[in-house]
Amino acid sequence: MQARVKWVEGLTFLGESASGHQVLMDGNAGDKAPSPMEMVLMAAGGCSAVDVVSILQKGRQDVADCEVRLTSERREEAPRMFTTINLHFIVKGRGLTDKAVERAVALSAEKYCSVALMLGKTVHITHSHEVVELE
Repeated sequence: MQARVKWVEGLTFLGESASGHQVLMDGNAGDKAPSPMEMVLMAAGGCSAVDVVSILQKGRQDVADCEVRLTSERREEAPRMFTTINLHFIVKGRGLTDKAVERAVALSAEKYCSVALMLGKTVHITHSHEVVELE
């Protein structure tokens, strides 16, 4: 995997993936775009959400929506690394069981989510979830 990051102006940078997708990042407290640390946090949520939805779909669960709300804490001094991250999944569907969602979240956390597993080497990561039954 390859990517590049090019300076735009001030502390704004444009990231480009090898697949040609672009994303703006702002090192000035997220003035114009997400900061690089916000991107890392969102990457953990995105990676894990992909796993959870995929696992539930493969288990023939009727999933209609999945949202991950991420909360984190960072060190006060440099380097301002994450110290804790919580991924809270809100999964909506029909006939979804708490057990199925709990299993999908656990599999992502323990086996599949490369981003969270990598971050977990230095960050205390927790997961929680709720299931919302749709009519």
